[in-house]
Amino acid sequence: MVDEDYKADFPSEIIKEGKVQVLVPKLEAYGVAPSDYAPSKAPVFYNPVMEFNRDLTVLAFQAYQRMVNREISICDPFTSQGIRGVRFAAEIQGVKKVLISDINERAFKLAKHNVQINGLEKLVTVKHKDANCVLSCHASPKKRFDIVDIDPFGTPAPYLDSALRAIRNNGLLASTATDLAPLCGVHVKACIRKYGGRPLRAEYCHELAVRLLAGCTASLAAKHDIGIRVVFSHSSEHYIRVYAQIAYGAKKADESVKSLGYILHCFNCFHRETTHQPFGSVQCPECGSKMDYAGPLWLENIFDPNFCELMIKENKTVAFRNSTKIAKLLALTKDEASAPITYYVLDKLSGKLGLPSPSIQAFINALRHSGFQAVQTHFNTRGIRTDAPAQAMRKLLKEASGVR
Repeated sequence: MVDEDYKADFPSEIIKEGKVQVLVPKLEAYGVAPSDYAPSKAPVFYNPVMEFNRDLTVLAFQAYQRMVNREISICDPFTSQGIRGVRFAAEIQGVKKVLISDINERAFKLAKHNVQINGLEKLVTVKHKDANCVLSCHASPKKRFDIVDIDPFGTPAPYLDSALRAIRNNGLLASTATDLAPLCGVHVKACIRKYGGRPLRAEYCHELAVRLLAGCTASLAAKHDIGIRVVFSHSSEHYIRVYAQIAYGAKKADESVKSLGYILHCFNCFHRETTHQPFGSVQCPECGSKMDYAGPLWLENIFDPNFCELMIKENKTVAFRNSTKIAKLLALTKDEASAPITYYVLDKLSGKLGLPSPSIQAFINALRHSGFQAVQTHFNTRGIRTDAPAQAMRKLLKEASGVR
């Protein structure tokens, strides 16, 4: 039953997203454009730009439900106005319960109202609590969730430990990080503090950001004898997102720890390689320059092709505003799943050599013609994942430009 007495004490409007209608702050009243990164001037946070994130999340959670083939429970401890949790309950088949919560009292009241106007009171429970408190209260075996969605403003790091403890065996943890400056190497010390790994300002820094978040998750999970498997991830707009399935057991945790390591990078010739061992001064095997490093971070897959395929199938059954954009992203990530770690950005390599940059498809064809694997990456429209060494990349670029 809708609370007829509820009235937002701030400028608001009804918007439609997916299959639901929700009352949200009217951002224009706060001088915030829809394209702004952080419309946090409103008393309750709402970001229309994150509709793409929410659409993908619905697809990923539905794919997980198809994979486990049973009813699932979901927790969204940063619900704000409730749009994520309301959409989960309304749009994902096989959901038995959704718990949403926010520490902001205005957000709590607004979320409760949005649950009511969509007639979802039987499926959705709304709490007014701190995120870590909500998650810690569900750490005992019979209270755990199938999915926990950590989507805070900034870093998810302070919430990962309690989130992991609140997930049942073989459950799914989805986490968003919007603090890309530390993760991409602008603020190195902040990244080490928050994620326990060193970043690098390389051209593939957004992939490193995903791997640093996944590595941090694996390290925290291992403390509880929990292993992880990253089934999907993506970098979009101003954030990265990682979906990891967890598995209880010391052996699973040990396997995850073995998946951690370092990426060595040469800023002179762009050679890169991985290592699982600590190291001292390392010389580049191609040009002899001293190599820099990132890590410890996750070195295993950050996309599972089967999970991507499940999401592709689900995307064909819905009519999201972002369905076309999502289809392109999922097609790229599925191809990337079996491709080598890191990617080259053509413009960066061409600029280093002082050469014109060829078309992306033409260079991919040249790499394949030379016997190398080559696919595009969703991380960068000019990026290529390939097993070609940096030396071969330089040689092919020179040939493409007619330089001998």
